Amino acid sequence: MKLEFKKLRAEDMKRLAPYFWMRPNKTCDSGFLDSFLWSDYYQVQYCCVDDKAILWKMEFEGEVYSAMPLCAEEDLDYYFHMSEQYFNEVLHIPYKISLADKEGVELLKLKENPDYFVQEKEDAKDYLYDAEELRTLPGKRFHKKKNLINKFKREYEGRWEYRTMLCTDKTILWNFLDQWYEQKADTGVDEAESLEAEVHGIHGIIQNCCRLEFMLGGIFIDGKLEAFSIGNYNPREEMAIIDIEKANPNIPGIYQMINQQFLLHEFPEAKLVNREDDVGIEGLRKAKQSYHPIGYARKYFVEQRIGNH
Repeated sequence: MKLEFKKLRAEDMKRLAPYFWMRPNKTCDSGFLDSFLWSDYYQVQYCCVDDKAILWKMEFEGEVYSAMPLCAEEDLDYYFHMSEQYFNEVLHIPYKISLADKEGVELLKLKENPDYFVQEKEDAKDYLYDAEELRTLPGKRFHKKKNLINKFKREYEGRWEYRTMLCTDKTILWNFLDQWYEQKADTGVDEAESLEAEVHGIHGIIQNCCRLEFMLGGIFIDGKLEAFSIGNYNPREEMAIIDIEKANPNIPGIYQMINQQFLLHEFPEAKLVNREDDVGIEGLRKAKQSYHPIGYARKYFVEQRIGNH
């Protein structure tokens, strides 16, 4: 079978973006930007078939795997098996998906399929929030968040502003990111390789700003960028996906500010917010739980059983 896979490029976004929204999917992978962000790190390649589906091929630490095909619900079974066939007959390996969305797994009944091993990846589940709650921080549950925001506003009254940022702000972003990375690297973080890959991916997004469609905003204090966020929108789910959020950790309340202000200014229409996973890091888990998620976008490792293909 002839399937031609190509490297994922920024200029592919406008053509490929609609495929991400063709069926229900609340994971962060339901937006182009997350795939592009990590495309170099995971050597992401795609194949567009029949103008109806996107198939995936990726590689990490010498292993080749896929992602769930992007297509309409009624076509998922067909393109899943097309991808499976490519892995079996062309690559001569079992079909493997690292992060399969729950909706896709259930639609294909993969848990009941004896030909497949399916296991939930608990640390990879995305946190989902009520967008209006994150914009308004109502009631006692958000009392601490509101206090931090009010304290920040008092402390920096007349000195801070939120700004929707543009492609012309590249240098400002790069300078901030370099400083943020140096500070983070000095703390001896174990995930140094992943951190470096993320920074590389952010550089790629900023470099290709004019070719990509996304939301970008920052908090400035005394005219200096101290926090920024990058996100994109899944119109089918009415969901904002927060791909990147970076801030100066030495400024109390600034993370709470960028979290709220970014949604207020860039996603006023969103009903749901995906703030991605916690990758199993305890501090990140506590931070994400403190915003009171209303649910999770669960993901699964899916692997074809070797003796059955």
